[in-house]
Amino acid sequence: MKTLLYIDGTVRSESRTKELADYLAAKIGGNIEYLRLSEENILPMDLKTLCEKEKLCQNKDFDDPYFKYAVQLASADEIILAAPYWDLSFPSAVKAYLERVCIVGLTFYYSNQGIPVGMCKGKKLYYVTTAGGTITDEAYGFGYVKALAQGMFGIDDVLMIKAENLDVFGSDVSKIMSDAKGKIDELFI
Repeated sequence: MKTLLYIDGTVRSESRTKELADYLAAKIGGNIEYLRLSEENILPMDLKTLCEKEKLCQNKDFDDPYFKYAVQLASADEIILAAPYWDLSFPSAVKAYLERVCIVGLTFYYSNQGIPVGMCKGKKLYYVTTAGGTITDEAYGFGYVKALAQGMFGIDDVLMIKAENLDVFGSDVSKIMSDAKGKIDELFI
């Protein structure tokens, strides 16, 4: 049975991003490994954690609990990353998580030319996001995740699922969410 890694970067109990990601997860099915970042307490990289990471990587001590997120990501068949659109990007917990899973020898390695080569088993990542306003054309958060997935992890198929303008006065939130779910449905026809 395929493994779906569902990384929940939301913080609100009534998150619209989580609503869409839950809908998508139900469509994909399989063995779902659910990871709620707000409950994991993954701290941003600092000198202490950087030194710890470097020492463990140097010793190839990949059984250390420090690497549990990278091991989980590398072994997933498909991935959902639910990340609300905050300040042109995503919540800081998502960045801290991404720092934690960029591990040479687990999620990627460098070729002789110094180019990252992906080591992740999965080939599909769904980036699910919602926004109160319009998501800029640059979609910085999605662009960053897509670049990491394709350029480092070897996950070629990266798709953004979004619902935007949810907080604009006069918006029909139910219709916007329903339309976004309809686009998810279309992926599985």
